[in-house]
Amino acid sequence: MNRPRDNAGTLFAAILLFSGLLLGLGAGRAAAEEARVFQDLFNGQDLTGWVNVNTDKDTWSVRDGLLVCTGHPIGVMRSEKQYQNFILHIEWRHMDAGGNSGVFAWSEGSVPEGRRLPKGLEVQMLELEWVKLHKKKDGTLPPIAYVHGELFGANGLTVVPDNPRGARSKSLENRCKGKGQWNVYDVVFVDGVVKLSVNGKFVNGVSQSSVRKGYLCLESEGAEIHFRNIRIMELPPGIITSEQIAPMVGRGG
Repeated sequence: MNRPRDNAGTLFAAILLFSGLLLGLGAGRAAAEEARVFQDLFNGQDLTGWVNVNTDKDTWSVRDGLLVCTGHPIGVMRSEKQYQNFILHIEWRHMDAGGNSGVFAWSEGSVPEGRRLPKGLEVQMLELEWVKLHKKKDGTLPPIAYVHGELFGANGLTVVPDNPRGARSKSLENRCKGKGQWNVYDVVFVDGVVKLSVNGKFVNGVSQSSVRKGYLCLESEGAEIHFRNIRIMELPPGIITSEQIAPMVGRGG
């Protein structure tokens, strides 16, 4: 019997152990504590820290402390800075049945003409009804695993899937909640390896990402979606080549 790869828990445990050792050292304790805590990427008041790439001025807004995306037009908003090794915590909920969205990591900060989404590693965020509303040509339904945090390289980024569905990696367990309900993703990104926890359990992963440093992008793709509690813990950098770093873009676009 084929057993799923078990390095997700090992990787995360190693990261936490390393962070704990740093925090426990007497020498340099203050610096370690400063470096190994979660930082807010969304302040709940405005879009500070984010740059609109190719959506409309009113696509992204703040309402009642939530980051709201209308879903129109299709495109992305990116972080001001690039990230290499980190842990991302993000909470999201779709407001429309069958809604589509996601977060791109290690992403390019611009979108070429003729394309609407950037090169990057996508962490899929689909509402549960998506599979019922998008039947295949033969009338069958797409796999439900497509909804629950599928991971894949988009627009030229390549990865090796832990749980292959073609070039993509599917979740081993269906844990996402439906329209109007909050979902929690905790995602570990280290040296080309990605491990995804959906609502409190690691269920998916990829490795050997062809890009290992880049921007974070939030995706607008046709449906209203809300985000909250977007936080990042930056981890020590690894060995990386220039080809594994996304091109830098100006701070404002």
